[in-house]
Amino acid sequence: MKITVIGSHLCPDTLYALNQLTAAGVEASFQDILSCHAALLTYLNIRETSELYADIRGTQRLGVPCFQREDGSLTLDLNEILK
Repeated sequence: MKITVIGSHLCPDTLYALNQLTAAGVEASFQDILSCHAALLTYLNIRETSELYADIRGTQRLGVPCFQREDGSLTLDLNEILK
């Protein structure tokens, strides 16, 4: 399964997730929301429209890393991806 990790190279949780995915042999691509305008726009659209972010909207939390599966489904739970 290929995973897209949406996050920031400055976020320790994102870096941890990327390392864990690599160690588990998961094929992952990375969208860095702080270095790519298109990735940021994609992330903001997800954050503003996905029910996954209902508890995060209106807070100062970013909600990264976010994991997108090949089928387009999203999760914020690394353990769910590593299963």
